Order: sequence, then structure tokens, then C-alpha cells
Amino acid sequence: MTHLDDALAEEFADKADAIHALKASDTRFRDLLEQNHRLWEQIQQIQNGIAPAEDAVLEDLEKRRLVVLDAIAARLGN
Repeated sequence: MTHLDDALAEEFADKADAIHALKASDTRFRDLLEQNHRLWEQIQQIQNGIAPAEDAVLEDLEKRRLVVLDAIAARLGN
């Protein structure tokens, strides 16, 4: 399990089985997970000083990730 999987497990603590099932059967859900992963990586690189960026860029990435997390939650029935 990756660090990101741990983060998703924390955000959707009671949905681990549903996440696994949807990941295996729902291509749209997999796409959302991939989008979340890409955004999370970009955010982490900026926060850790690996990829310099203006605050507005970081804020935009965080907002986009929240939209994706909302879509994930909707697919999980939250």
C-alpha cells in the first residue's frame, strides 16, 4: 500500500472494501484515483520545495484535488 493509499484510507476510513471493489470494476473510478494521485504528487513536490511554484498554483492544485475527492466520495456513496 502506498502513502497515497494510506491517505485515501484515512479520508474514507470505512470505505476500504468499496474502494478496492470500484478500483477493480469501474474505469471512471480508476481515472479519479489516478487524477487524485497526480494532483497529490504535484502538491507534495511543491510543499516539499522540490518543484517551486507560486501560492496561487498550489491553491489551484489543492482545489482541483478537492473536486476529485468529492467525485470519489460521490462514487463511494458518501
